[in-house]
Amino acid sequence: MSILDQLERRFGRFAIPQLTLVLTCAQVIGFLLITADPNKAQQLFLSMDRVVAGEFWRLGTFFFMPVAGNPICFALALYFFYMTGTTLEANWGHVRYNLYIAIGTLATMGVAALYPQTPVTNAFIGTSVFLAFAHLYPNFVISLYFLLPIRIRWLALFTWIGYVYVLTFGSIPDRLMVLASVSNFLLFFGKEIFTTAKDHKRRMEWEAKRLRRPDKPFHNCAICGANERTHPKMDFRYCTKCVGSYEYCADHLRTHEHVVKPTAMPAPTAGAQSDAEA
Repeated sequence: MSILDQLERRFGRFAIPQLTLVLTCAQVIGFLLITADPNKAQQLFLSMDRVVAGEFWRLGTFFFMPVAGNPICFALALYFFYMTGTTLEANWGHVRYNLYIAIGTLATMGVAALYPQTPVTNAFIGTSVFLAFAHLYPNFVISLYFLLPIRIRWLALFTWIGYVYVLTFGSIPDRLMVLASVSNFLLFFGKEIFTTAKDHKRRMEWEAKRLRRPDKPFHNCAICGANERTHPKMDFRYCTKCVGSYEYCADHLRTHEHVVKPTAMPAPTAGAQSDAEA
């Protein structure tokens, strides 16, 4: 059982349903308070030295900090956060989504404790939600400023580039804040990213092998033996949940039984050629 599964079972009863809606309403309240009295902003952000001094409400009120001061920018940012957050919540379930937010929050509070005079907002936590959404739905298209359609993967790439810049040239508190903000992302997707990187390396090695043997098919489905020659329009993918190098056609990628330990490659149907024969 993974760490996430254990946390989900242990703390699932404390999960807040529709957490994205709760956080969205909190920011709306915070925006209205600051609009009515700009000095209220000084009472909302998280500062551990003030928490130690008795202002315990800051442990929760920093979620009320609006992500933008301009009404139009705030409305757009809040809509985007609500859209990405509710999608993740529907994809994972409210328990796992709560864990994702909680891990990022605790990591952020840890950095705030190390640097108690540094003011902390919820901006990095909201960005971690965006990065998770972009990872799961990289081809999702949004209209930038309602005019320019752009795939969300490119916005995520710019965000990662910004994070690398901060990690390279930023102050130590800023560097730690970035690391804290991606801690939940790495915990949720780190294994998948590592496996994908290994799969990409394996594909490059097999591509080099194919170039050395141009007379042999490169792709072979482990279930039916289909390859790019017998089915030139078929899409082939490696399964990241199978242990070993198992490739499947589009018809069997989501319907096959995952291999949990290395075993012999299933024999293809008659008339198809396997990788072993290649």
